[in-house]
Amino acid sequence: MNGLKFDEAGLLPAIVQDANTKEVLTLAYMNEESLAKTLETRETWFYSRSRKELWHKGETSGNTQKVQEIMYDCDKDALVVKVIPTGPACHTGTVSCFTEKLLEGEELEASGAAGSSYLNELERIIARRDAERPEGSYTTYLFEEGVDKILKKVGEEAAEVIIAAKNRDVNELKWEVSDLFFHVLVLLREQGLPYSEIEKNLRERHADKIQNKDFKG
Repeated sequence: MNGLKFDEAGLLPAIVQDANTKEVLTLAYMNEESLAKTLETRETWFYSRSRKELWHKGETSGNTQKVQEIMYDCDKDALVVKVIPTGPACHTGTVSCFTEKLLEGEELEASGAAGSSYLNELERIIARRDAERPEGSYTTYLFEEGVDKILKKVGEEAAEVIIAAKNRDVNELKWEVSDLFFHVLVLLREQGLPYSEIEKNLRERHADKIQNKDFKG
C-alpha cells in the first residue's frame, strides 16, 4: 500500500468490477484497514462512511466477492477491484448498483461501434440471471438444476445443429446454433470461465498458425 494516496478522511474510492463480464458492480470506499483485510482474505472489505465502520461484503447476505485483481490509477488515489461475485452486488437484489441510465448510446449500439459483440452482452445477461435468480427464468432453472442438466442441454443442442446441417435447412440451423451458443455461455458461467478467455485462446491459436506457417515462394 506504500504510495497510495488516501483522502483527508483516510479513504480511497474502489470501483468493483466483475472479472469475467467486466460489468461495473458498485462504487465503495476502502481505508487502510479494509484494504489490508481485502488483501489478506481475498474477499472485499469496505469502510462505511455512514456507519463509520468496516464491513465485509456478503457477511450477512452471503453475496461475497472473491478478489481476482486490484489495480490503482496513475494518481494512486483510486482502485479497481476485479472480483468473482457469488450473488448480487446491490442491496436491492440486482447484480450491479448501476441500473439507471442518464444517457443512452443508441447510435453506438445500433452501429456496433460500442466495441462489444452480442455474445458479450448475452454473457452479461446470463451473469445477471445467475446472480439474481429471478423466478420463472429458464436460465435460473438451468443454474439451479446444475452442471449435469446444463451439459445435457449442450449435448442436445449440438446434436440438433448436426441434424439441421444435414437437412440443409438454413433457418433451422440458425435457430439451433443460437440455442447451442446460449447453452455454451451458460456452461462457461457455471464453470467460471469468461468468454473473453475463449476469444483470447482463438486469437493466440490463429497467431501461432500464422507465425509458424511455412511460406514457400
